[in-house]
Amino acid sequence: MTRDLTDSRPTHTPRRSAGDLFGTGVSAVVLTLGAAVTGYLTFLAYASEPAGPWDQHTLTNGHFAAGLALLSSALLAMLAWVTVKAAWLRTWWYAIPATLAVAALLRLTLLAPQL
Repeated sequence: MTRDLTDSRPTHTPRRSAGDLFGTGVSAVVLTLGAAVTGYLTFLAYASEPAGPWDQHTLTNGHFAAGLALLSSALLAMLAWVTVKAAWLRTWWYAIPATLAVAALLRLTLLAPQL
């Protein structure tokens, strides 16, 4: 099939409305704040190292923080899906909750401290 050279459609991207720009800004701020909270929870999970075999409390706190980080990253992924579907943000925003979820899951499984 050949391309019609007399096609008069514009080749540039159409201008975005003020509502789209507002949605993009709000979505980016909310996802960034959510990623900061999730990153902090993941940091807390990795920072909690038991002092010895008697320190079950610290181990439990680390698992709890990693579980909250995993839940938070799942919520971020759903929010990212909504905003990408609305064409407010690009698909690379999926990488942030996915990376944080992998980090939290690793802390819960392979990198969990042993007593």
